Amino acid sequence: MPYSAAHKRETRAKIVEAARILFNRHGFEDVTIDMIMRDAGLTRGGFYNHFDSKEALYAAAVSSFLMGRGAQWRGDAGVDPAKPSPDMAERMIAGYLSPDHLGDLDGQCPMIALPSDIARANPQVREAYQLLLTSMVGLFENGLSEGSDSMRETALSLAALCVGGMVLARTLPDSELAEEIRAAAHRTAVAMTRGVAEAA
Repeated sequence: MPYSAAHKRETRAKIVEAARILFNRHGFEDVTIDMIMRDAGLTRGGFYNHFDSKEALYAAAVSSFLMGRGAQWRGDAGVDPAKPSPDMAERMIAGYLSPDHLGDLDGQCPMIALPSDIARANPQVREAYQLLLTSMVGLFENGLSEGSDSMRETALSLAALCVGGMVLARTLPDSELAEEIRAAAHRTAVAMTRGVAEAA
């Protein structure tokens, strides 16, 4: 009997989530299809029923963060994209630049975990990564200015500060400097949002 559409969706989601975690831990090159399927609790033979290639799965894994693990941590941080405000932008910063996010290798945003991998990836993967960045910028832009184009540069700067600060901190595990960088990025980003709110 053929599997239902719901079963196929669930199986695909298992593969994508297993891949997302493994790519975060090891990067693209060091993860094999066998590893992914084993961690998903499936056999290798089923992989090509869902994906044409490991690269296609990589793009899906990067994209999945936005409405998967990313949505969970936004919820935990009290970020509601439907209610933009400076407070929401500060919550986004606090959640993204938190010690918990830095220490959560499996759940970490791909923008932190995979930047050098993505730079060498195919266009489909780079587009998925760009979607994450565009979404973050949009959240900041809407939160700071209720959609005003004049705040785009601030939103871009906040995204660069959040992602860049975490990338640097991640490269220095268990280091006082890593914590200094993370904390400094957090303080500076919050100061930027408050400066914008006061100027409005």
